Amino acid sequence: MANRINLNQTSYHGAGAIEEIANEAKAHGFKKAFVCSDPDLVKFHVTSKVTDILEKNGLAYELYSDIKPNPTIENVQHGVQAFKDSEADYLIAIGGGSSMDTSKAIGIIIANPEFEDVRSLEGTAPTKKPCVPIIAVPTTAGTAAEVTINYVITDVERKRKFVCVDPHDMPIIAIIDPEMMSSMPKGLTASTGMDALTHAIEGYTTKAAWEMTDMFHLKAIELISKSLRGAVENTKEGREGMALGQYIAGMGFSNVGLGIAHSMAHTLGAVYDTPHGVACAMMLPIVMEYNQECTGEKYCEIARAMGVKGVDEMSQDEYRKAAIEAVKKLSVDVGIPTKLEAIKEEDLQFLAESAHADACAPGNPKDASVEDLKDLFRKIM
Repeated sequence: MANRINLNQTSYHGAGAIEEIANEAKAHGFKKAFVCSDPDLVKFHVTSKVTDILEKNGLAYELYSDIKPNPTIENVQHGVQAFKDSEADYLIAIGGGSSMDTSKAIGIIIANPEFEDVRSLEGTAPTKKPCVPIIAVPTTAGTAAEVTINYVITDVERKRKFVCVDPHDMPIIAIIDPEMMSSMPKGLTASTGMDALTHAIEGYTTKAAWEMTDMFHLKAIELISKSLRGAVENTKEGREGMALGQYIAGMGFSNVGLGIAHSMAHTLGAVYDTPHGVACAMMLPIVMEYNQECTGEKYCEIARAMGVKGVDEMSQDEYRKAAIEAVKKLSVDVGIPTKLEAIKEEDLQFLAESAHADACAPGNPKDASVEDLKDLFRKIM
């Protein structure tokens, strides 16, 4: 079997990288940008850091800010119509996963109008054409949507999130500028950072993992473990480390998939509107405990990457426990809760069935039944 790697055509990394947006737009001959960014980023003048560059360089754009934290089918439909009305020829996505996921769905449907029914994009839809070109500018260090072939849409009517996996949605250019992330509040920094750690650990242990993605994921675990506490305190080094770590995690998991921590987090987000990173952080150590017998020596390397000392002298049980405890400690240190009071016993069957049907579930190293998933959800009640 051949292992496939999809990455951006071009990515820029480091403080001030957003200045390259104008150069790339001109080099590609783009005429007008459809700028997708959420209302808070517009309100707090984060979006304007990019639009000021466009204006300075005489580049036309239209701002679209009807972006919700968990983008819905309706959001996408509105965005598709707004893009058509704007007569733009490329997208600039500024924000976290919500802005980028909305942009991906818009771009795919514009290029492949036969998929205008947003639900038809679930899973691996057989689109024929690359989406409208996207320049992705993350303002959170977590989702890595700027370098993945995935996006997630919420189906409000059916109370579920669905994952779309399509190489045609990859942004052509990613701008990873830690200065665009410096205004993130502590809570958002913590939750998106734990999302990134979940990407790295699940990607490292997924059934499809292989040598190249292992390399990405271990480096991502190391950078995130070393940087997240500092990023929460808004240190320069912490922001820079998280910006790079979350991107490297995306380079890996986008190409090999994730596991049930993400399946369960998607379900919690759809039913209770739980922030995705918080849901991932709560589920990750629980799922690691569930998966440990199917991971060989990988938890030894996870523990080492997280800075645990003396792993070579530990037994298998000891280093597996050490890896899980290191994840728990990091999560607590950055203020993530361990329980979700909203969950009720009568909700468990629906939650478990939804997680079981999620596109991330098959990649988990240990197959999980609906009953298994109910038991795992109970652990955060």
